[in-house]
Amino acid sequence: MPELLPADSAMGAVTLRVADLDAMTRYYRDAVTLTVLAAEGDRVILGRGATPAVILEHAPELRHASPGEAGLFHTAIVFDTQEALAAAVYSVARRAPGTFTGSADHLVSTAFYFTDPEGNGVELYWDRDRSLWSWTHGQVEMATLYLDPNRFLTEHLTERGVALADAGGIDPFGDATVGHVHLSVGDVESARAFYVDRLGFETTASLGGSALFVSAGGYHHHMAMNTWNSRGAGPRRLALGLGEVEIRVPSADYLGELSERMRHYGVAARDDGRSVTFDDPWANAVRVVAEPGAPAPAAGAAAETLPA
Repeated sequence: MPELLPADSAMGAVTLRVADLDAMTRYYRDAVTLTVLAAEGDRVILGRGATPAVILEHAPELRHASPGEAGLFHTAIVFDTQEALAAAVYSVARRAPGTFTGSADHLVSTAFYFTDPEGNGVELYWDRDRSLWSWTHGQVEMATLYLDPNRFLTEHLTERGVALADAGGIDPFGDATVGHVHLSVGDVESARAFYVDRLGFETTASLGGSALFVSAGGYHHHMAMNTWNSRGAGPRRLALGLGEVEIRVPSADYLGELSERMRHYGVAARDDGRSVTFDDPWANAVRVVAEPGAPAPAAGAAAETLPA
């Protein structure tokens, strides 16, 4: 049986390479309602509280990827209350209405979908309590049911949410972090071999040979991979869009085990003692990092760069 990611693993920030740093910052700050946590030179970090969610890196020399290439399908930001989600959805509708692409009830969650100004998918969602999720033979039941966005806002948008969104403010009582990341890949079986058999996620759902959902610790999914637009795609060329996916684990000691496992499978990895970075079969960069405050590896556990 393959080694598993720790049960309390979580997704970290998603890094995007962008052509127009100012416009993309305005979208994620003013429309999506994230806060600029840091901005220096060609890099802007946005999130809520002290938790980064989206990192924008200015790369105007790059071009957009061609249709059908592997890469980011969407970054999914989860809100801790329906009121906070409604405020964010209202803010995007007010400030960037042309970016809305749909909404759905997935049984485990309520979700709204957008496309940012440079074509990156964005999902804003809220999770139902885990006690309401249905599991059968280790697979979580998910669906795509109609969700009326106007009715959702009528039921959950508060006067405070409207006032804060109209003023460009942030709901101080609403947390928001990256809940999951959905990738476009060339084929599902290669995704399963990499993300489940090597990295250590568990499969939570699949849609035939077109999509795979995986998680740690019984979440509905921390990552998903689909071939809906990218079947047969090979490794990505350097382009605008996805720069890096971050996965956070509770202990730096786990990183050494991960480095050894990736080396066993012939995956080139860069290990600095606090994070391990490697590419999936489509050259999507994945960085596994220890949570802030996690104990450092035991003395003598030297960092190394693993060979290809």
